[in-house]
Formats: sequence, structure tokens, C-alpha cells
Amino acid sequence: MAAVFLSYAREDEATAKQLAEGIRRAGHEVWWDRHIQGGSRFSAEIDRALKSAQVVVVLWSPASVESAWVQDEAAEGRDSGRLIPVSLAGTRPPLGFRQFHTVELANLNGAAGELDDLLDAISTTIGHGAAERVSPGTTEQKAARAVSVCVLPFVNMSGDPEQEYFSDGITEDIITDLSKVSALLVIARNTAFTFKGRVMDVKEVARALEVSHVLEGSVRKAGARVRITAQLIDSSTGGHLWADRYDRDLTDIFAIQDEISKAIVAALRVKLLPAEKKAIEQRGTTSVEAYNLYLMARQNWITGSFGDIRRDETIVRICKQAVAFDPNYAEAWALMALAQSQLRLWHARDEDALTAAERALAINPNLAEARCVKAHMLEEEGRHDEARKEIEIALRLDPDSWEVNREAARLIFREGRVRDAIPFFEKAASLMDADWHNSSMLMCCFHGTGDDDQLRRAAQMTLERTEKAIAKDPASAPALAAGANALAALGEDQRAKDWIDRALLLDPDNILMRYNLACSLAQELRDNDRALEVIEPYFGRTVSATQIRHADSDPDLDGLREDPRFKKMVSAAKKRLGLAALSH
Repeated sequence: MAAVFLSYAREDEATAKQLAEGIRRAGHEVWWDRHIQGGSRFSAEIDRALKSAQVVVVLWSPASVESAWVQDEAAEGRDSGRLIPVSLAGTRPPLGFRQFHTVELANLNGAAGELDDLLDAISTTIGHGAAERVSPGTTEQKAARAVSVCVLPFVNMSGDPEQEYFSDGITEDIITDLSKVSALLVIARNTAFTFKGRVMDVKEVARALEVSHVLEGSVRKAGARVRITAQLIDSSTGGHLWADRYDRDLTDIFAIQDEISKAIVAALRVKLLPAEKKAIEQRGTTSVEAYNLYLMARQNWITGSFGDIRRDETIVRICKQAVAFDPNYAEAWALMALAQSQLRLWHARDEDALTAAERALAINPNLAEARCVKAHMLEEEGRHDEARKEIEIALRLDPDSWEVNREAARLIFREGRVRDAIPFFEKAASLMDADWHNSSMLMCCFHGTGDDDQLRRAAQMTLERTEKAIAKDPASAPALAAGANALAALGEDQRAKDWIDRALLLDPDNILMRYNLACSLAQELRDNDRALEVIEPYFGRTVSATQIRHADSDPDLDGLREDPRFKKMVSAAKKRLGLAALSH
């Protein structure tokens, strides 16, 4: 693997190439030629290169400071003591990275000595690393970094498909626990769950993901009893490195999860730091009843259809039961706040999401999802600087959170910075394979930037995901609307029109869906009259100032802006909501 991992935004590729060549000429290996772009999904290979590099050089530029992808890589370097930040043309690093000495680089013109400061920093950092490696524990630590695990979705053996939420929840919690161990590379939930329901040889999975070990298991929940089996498999031999069965009362579920995670760490012979042990043991609640309800609500949030009012109402109802069992269950309060914000901002319901979000943060200030809700509500009140601050904190707390990246993308988009929103929409879409909403937002962004190739890619992704959602729930009108947009972008106009008619028939009062349909009609199908007819209830009923700002920034509606009918709708909505006219 490379000695130097070079992190950059795609807009700085030319500079990165010159820098890489200069570092190579000085005798160092450089891992950069994968052209990692903002929003690309972390793969096992990239993670491995990043974790095994001796130095992480990060190019801070106006583009990269807005990139969640670059910030992820910088955080890895920072937290492991390998970070060397480089400022291009005086760019100030983002919050969380300003305490480090930064190498200033005005330009690269081939002059002798212009990289001396950077090369000195690289040599010093590598030297420090070499000193550490001669210590007794170093060989073990170096070997540990090569240990990688994929936790396959545990099989629901309960004989009841409705119990799927429980086995999936157990799997996710084990993935989360193992991810807290710095010596392990753990495959992300989204990647692992692509194997759900598929019959595959474990060695095939290991080869596909390039991991050293695979964990598989099953869950059987019946009444007050639970049986969990798990086995850790060495991918090189196919043999069992560890296996166990837990047949206990449901009240022991937290202890079982702790035991599994610690047994895996022990079997892999990696070091579990005291702080990591403590983090694994933290569950958020000691109430099995509350935990069970939370898993049920979380499953609805993950697998339900965005924009579906039934999903959000169900989540709020379940979470209220969960916090009745445990009023200090911060995660349940945060999930309730997420669903309430959707009901308020997308469905014009009189819901108070801020109270639940603040209750969650009072219990646990490090819940990134609760900060997302708070950011959205602050933005709704016109307190934009405070909203940005909350999103910055959320990104630092959990840069791999689907909710955090989605909210960051939407906030940036509503500021009119369409191109800057793309990396966050990309990452959100990569983190949840059922997420058609963020892939459809990518379509909108690529419309605005004029990137036809990327538009078709995003449209194909959106169509595939909406088709799966519709197969699961044929009455999902929001998925039909997003799919219609994708079909139109791919040139399947008649099929797109059929889906539009079907969506309006199924859920005519869904204003979010109407908005998305109007975008498709105006942008791709060039039917402005029908677009105006479809979108009129959106402007007439929305209670959300942020959604009016969203419409002001949306390039999909550009074809309607000069129409007097559209201007009248927008003006009336802004007057009703007390908004000053926004320039576009």
C-alpha cells in the first residue's frame, strides 16, 4: 500500500496530479489515482488504503472544505495522528481541522523547493510512525489494521416476516459496535445488506468485498425468548474461527450483543481500547420494550417510502410508545423528531419536531440526527447561520450518517449552491440502497449543472430503486412520482405520463408528490400547463418556508419562472408565510 494517501476534491484533480508527481519524485509512494470524487461510496479497497497509509495529505480548497468525502478522509488522518493538511491559495480548513499546522501552497509551477515544507512534514510524520512501529505492540497493531469484517444480515428464523425488523436491528447494532473498534475495518451496513436474501458462498462474499472475515448468524424471537446463533468465518480457509449460540430471555438481548462483539474482537486478536469497550456497552436504553419498539420504528424509517405520510405517522406513534417505556431514550426521541419534521415540512401537519429534537439532545448532545432536525427548524425560522452551525456539528459527529448527509445536501441546495450539494446527495444515496429520493435530487442537480452523462446515471439509479419500491408497495405514489421523473429523463415519455396519472389518482393530496410531478412535467415533458395545474396545491397548502426557498433554488422549475401564473402562485405563498421576495 502507499505511504501517502492523497485526499482531494474532484475540482482539484489537476493540482492533485501535480502534487502526487512531486511527492513521488521525492521517493514516496502515493495512493491517489483512484480519483476519489465527492460522494463516491467508500469501498473496502479505499478504506484499506486510507487505514494503512503512513501519511494522509489533504488538499483544502473551496471545493474540498464542502466535501463530506474529503472531511471523512481528513478525520481518519486526524484521529490516527497521520494528517498533513495543505491549504491551496490560502483556503481556511473547516471546523475540526483548524488546530493543525497547515502547509500553505499558493500554486504549483515546477519551481525547485516549492514542496520542501510538505516533503519535510511527510518525512517527519513517517519517521514518527517508524519509531512507533519498533515498539513491542506495533507489529500486532500493524497486523490488526489488515483485519476486515463483513457482518451479513442475520437471518430471521422466527417464522414471521413481521419480525424482520428485529433481526435487521440486531445486525445493524453489531455492525455499529464493531465499527467502534479502531483496529477493525468493518464493511458499511448498506454494502452488507446488498447480500440480504441471497444464497452465496461465504468465500464469494469475502472475495467480492476483499475482507478477511465474514460474520453470519440467525435470530429467532418467540414471546419472551430469543435465540441468536453467530459464526465468524476465516475467508482464506472457509473455516470457523468462532461460533456460539445464545438461548436466553429477551431481557438479556443487550448482554448478548455485547458478548458477540467482544467475542469477535477476541477471536480476531485485536486490541479493544477502554473507551471502545465502554462505547460498545452503551445502548441508549435499558428497557427491552423500548428497544424493541425503536427497532420497529427504525425499520419503518429505513424501508418505508420517502414522502409517504403513512410511514411518518407510524414512526411517531411507535416512538411515543418507546419513550413511554423509557423517557430518557434519546435515540427514540431523535427518530420521532425526524418523522415529525417530515409531517410538518412535507405534509403541512401541525407537528412540533423541535421539542423532541431538543429532548434528545438534552439527553445525548452527540446525536447527529437530532441536530439535523434542529438545523431544519432553525432554517425554517430564517436563522440560517445557526442552522449551518448545527449541520457542521452533525457532520463532525457522524459523517457517515444518511440523515446527516441528506440534510446537509438539502440545506446547501436551498442556498442555491446546487453544485456544492452534489457530494452530499451522492453520499446519502450511497448509504441507503432503497433511497430513491436523494438519487432523484441528484437528477435535479445534474440538470442544473448541465451534466447529461451524470444525469442519466442518476436517472437509471432512481428508476431501479423506485421500481423496487413500487413492487413492494404498488400504492406508493411518491415513488411513482420519482420514477416518472426518471423515466422522462431516460426518454420514456409515455410510460412517465402513465406513472404521473397513476400517482395523482392514488394520492392527490400529497403536496410533496405534486411538486415532484410538476418538476418532471416542466423539465422533461415540456408540459407547462399541466405542470402549473399540478403544482398549484403545493404553493396553496405548504406551511414550510424552507420548501418555498427550495422551489426558488430548484433548476427543474426554471422553465416556469417567467409564467405569470407561476409568479402569482409563488407571490401568494410568500405573502401568506410572511416571506420577503427571494431573488433567483
